[in-house]
Amino acid sequence: MFRDRAEAEAYVASVCFKHGPPRLLGVELEWTVHHVEDPTRPLDAKTLASALGKHAPPTLVPDSPQRPLPSGTPLTVEPGGQVEISTPPRESLTDLLKTVAADIDHLRNLLEPAGLRLGQHGADPFRPPLRMLRVPRYAAMEHAFAPLGPEGITMMCSTAGLQVCLDSGLAGDLPKRWAAVHALGPVLNALFANSPGVNGRRTDWASARMRALYGTDPVRTRPAAVCADPAAAWAKRVLDSPVIAVRRPGPNWLPPRPLTFADWIAGALDQPATADDLDYHLTLQFPPVRPRGYLEVRYLDTPPDGRWLPPVVLMAALFSTPETVDGVLAATETAANRWLAAARYGLHDPVLARAARDVVEVGCAALSGTDLSIGQTDAIAEELHRTLAEKTGGGRS
Repeated sequence: MFRDRAEAEAYVASVCFKHGPPRLLGVELEWTVHHVEDPTRPLDAKTLASALGKHAPPTLVPDSPQRPLPSGTPLTVEPGGQVEISTPPRESLTDLLKTVAADIDHLRNLLEPAGLRLGQHGADPFRPPLRMLRVPRYAAMEHAFAPLGPEGITMMCSTAGLQVCLDSGLAGDLPKRWAAVHALGPVLNALFANSPGVNGRRTDWASARMRALYGTDPVRTRPAAVCADPAAAWAKRVLDSPVIAVRRPGPNWLPPRPLTFADWIAGALDQPATADDLDYHLTLQFPPVRPRGYLEVRYLDTPPDGRWLPPVVLMAALFSTPETVDGVLAATETAANRWLAAARYGLHDPVLARAARDVVEVGCAALSGTDLSIGQTDAIAEELHRTLAEKTGGGRS
């Protein structure tokens, strides 16, 4: 139990922002899943469960042992049947990339005998959103988002992203790293946008996935505050956000009445709010950057097949030293907060296009500081410049 709001805010700040020299990197990758012969055909739970076998999560198969992949990576499934790998963090970028590549190959090998394949976009261009997982968490989310429009169920069931996980860094460096990772958001979302439409809708958006996220529930999906004390600002926001799930026995986790977590602490419900309840409430916040003891960067669309390496390596390079973080802040100064322009126009927005060129130059200059080989860094730099050319060619930039 929490004695008061101040104690709960201190708890949020302590668990969401952990400090120390940056060491670890992690990657999480989601994909929509499709039938090879007909990508428009709905995916059913039995087919997916059979394909994943012992790796299926309990949300899909309640009595599943959920064995990790050989690398130790767990498989999870999102509400609409999207599959996700969350590779354990590594100190070595080389080791991380090898693990992610092996995980992707293993996942493909699981799906192939069932006639299934991984999607190639950050949003499902073929099918309407349909919730596959019938668990209380997702029922509560759908109930909370539905009054705001169709974007909530779209976000839950039809989108997939690439997440890069970075250490928060030393306490003194946090404000700059926090500002930089947010200022980068519009630029990298535009550079790597890969969701031109969902089920035939939003086809004129560069990132329909981010459009769906913004429209889901702004109180929990808008970017976090960039300020001198991000931990305090985040803690206040979390306590003021509505509770959308109260866990209890049975399938109904809907709150008995509208309330914020601060209201819960103040006694709005019969059951007192615990640290475990607050931990769960934290998992129901969906900003483009989510602090979880590390920085979970959530603004990248799932890339096309084989093109996940450049955004991961670029992000690692851009946050490798305090000097590169300063370079990011300088390169993105004019483009910060252009979130909707990035999702709508991508690099056809001239401000974002100029910032993307500068960011790529900062990142490429920092590649030599990673543990990748010269051949690998040269290939990454070439791919980044190719992506720039693809996204800006013929545009308004």
